[in-house]
Amino acid sequence: MTLAAVDAQPAPIAIDPARTALVVIDMQRDFLEPGGFGETLGNDISLLAAAVEPCRALIAGFRRHGMLVIHTREGHRPDLSDAPRAKVERGEPRLRIGAQGPMGRILVRGEAGHDIIPALYPIDGEPVIDKPGKGAFHATDLHQILLNDDVEYLVVCGVTTEVCVHTTVREANDRGYRCIVPGDCCASYFPEFHEVGLRMISAQGGIFGWVTDSTRILAALG
Repeated sequence: MTLAAVDAQPAPIAIDPARTALVVIDMQRDFLEPGGFGETLGNDISLLAAAVEPCRALIAGFRRHGMLVIHTREGHRPDLSDAPRAKVERGEPRLRIGAQGPMGRILVRGEAGHDIIPALYPIDGEPVIDKPGKGAFHATDLHQILLNDDVEYLVVCGVTTEVCVHTTVREANDRGYRCIVPGDCCASYFPEFHEVGLRMISAQGGIFGWVTDSTRILAALG
């Protein structure tokens, strides 16, 4: 077993590339593209776009090394049977889950806006996890996929930092995974939430995991 030492906060971490997976959270068209649901809500989508190129470089690096890359998409069944009322009834009726948005029905599986942006699209063999919640472990088979592949270390990136990325890292931490978060591969519509979200992960000796960037991870992998 050859370990790779990743420079990170609160301290460097040695990972086994053969037992490491990259989880790319919710890089979906409705959140990142002009005219999508995220922009319709009044958000500055350029803040999320900043994470695309670092994510693309990191995904390419994992692929070169034959390492597991997993993608997630937040969304619901067309009949919304898996969407809790508390979630569906939040916000203005015309902008709720299931309503008609610029790229089809909002957060509904199979709609154009639900899909992953072309720049980061999965290749054959890469699992895509369709999740009904914020965290990638809730009501999905992600944990089983990772167990089957003997994964111990997770590199978690995507959007948004303080919501779906953070929830997934917390879920993973409770399940015993060692999580590394490359901050440049994450983004939020609220820069202050992004900054504090990253600080929360590495605080108190790495209470939820380690924080670094894509350049350091790629350097460690060689």
